[in-house]
Amino acid sequence: MPGVPAAPDMSSTQPRPVYVIGAGPGGLAVAAALRARGVRAVVVEKSDGVGASWRGHYARLHLHTTRRLSALPGLAIPRRFGRWVSRDDVVRYLEKYAEFHELELVTGVEVTRIERAPAAADAGDGGGDGGGDGGGAAAGEGPGWLLHASGGRVLAGRAVVVATGFNHTPRLPDWPGRDTYTGALAHASAYRDPKPYEGRDVLVVGAGNTGAEIAVDLAEGGAARVRLAVRTAPHIVRRSTAGWPAQRTGILVRRLPVRLVDRLGALTAKVSVPDLTAYGLPRPESGLYSRVRQGAIPVQDVGLIAAVRAGTVEPVAAVEAFDGAEVVLADGSRITPDAVVAATGYRRGLEGLIGHLDVLDERGRPLAHGRRAPAQAPGLYFTGFTNPISGMFREMALDAEKIAKALARRLGVRAEARRAAAHLPDTGLRPVDPPA
Repeated sequence: MPGVPAAPDMSSTQPRPVYVIGAGPGGLAVAAALRARGVRAVVVEKSDGVGASWRGHYARLHLHTTRRLSALPGLAIPRRFGRWVSRDDVVRYLEKYAEFHELELVTGVEVTRIERAPAAADAGDGGGDGGGDGGGAAAGEGPGWLLHASGGRVLAGRAVVVATGFNHTPRLPDWPGRDTYTGALAHASAYRDPKPYEGRDVLVVGAGNTGAEIAVDLAEGGAARVRLAVRTAPHIVRRSTAGWPAQRTGILVRRLPVRLVDRLGALTAKVSVPDLTAYGLPRPESGLYSRVRQGAIPVQDVGLIAAVRAGTVEPVAAVEAFDGAEVVLADGSRITPDAVVAATGYRRGLEGLIGHLDVLDERGRPLAHGRRAPAQAPGLYFTGFTNPISGMFREMALDAEKIAKALARRLGVRAEARRAAAHLPDTGLRPVDPPA
């Protein structure tokens, strides 16, 4: 019977579990998919609950993907949450997801380093590996992994799935003069609502989805003046057109040639998005999908177009430096906002955890994700480190099933173990439902 997620004995290696690091949507989805295949998975989370990243987002935030296309494997998002699910309802869903699937969840424990276990350690485990999945270690399983965690813990796992999140460590540019700025400077990760900025002149730096939405939130929430510093003009798309969500278009075009999608995107923008050049926000020079391939997801309009046209959000040039109370912009102009909110993105923050394993690229991103483990680190998997045009929740749901299938095969889980784990209620939901 579903109840409070279990807190397992962290020192137990009978059997050694697969450790999933991070209790966000990606980690929970993988753990549930593994459990459904008879593979014991333990989710280790450094905060005190699931969905820590979502709990810390600004209050206005909603999923930019539809409810039906954002469900994780095995449990639908309740219809009462609406088409565009709010931050608080995402957290409620993740809490229910962990409870419904009876996931083994340990909170308040931070994994700080992952290392390949020595071969001798595997030999000492004997047959204990097989107790939870119907047999001993598979021939291709390998020695497994050691996880160094807070409190001096060292955990032994058969495999590891890293799901610590795309938005992990706030990135604040080292602008010249930043430390001398006399106004209030905060990263967008610290922004919750517009109340502290009522009656103030605010500069939002960064025209991605977060920056655009915070700028609108401030304008609607009583800020005296809101400016949006833009280095590269973003592609803006309507979240939904005549009931058709932009996410479905993203799903349909993501396998098409980049140049073709760029042309289609330009034509669509001319029809659906007004030219804001006169307001200081010109159409982008590069194509939409070309930008996506570089890591820049289009901005979904949740009020930015109307705010720019109304003059309540004023686009300005990019920030170059700070000088006392002034902010120096790329066009040479100087402004004196009371506060600056830097929506300048995040780093994955994986260097300390796995940087020594040679599994990251020059930007600190995993070299492999989904069902593919790095060739030099078999048994190490990653989910949630891409930001696809088709929707992050959807892709994490798909990745969860792929990772679980690959791990079950790698660990030699037999059909009997899968049937033994099949007592969970089956909602009939798949990662992607047909349109309503």
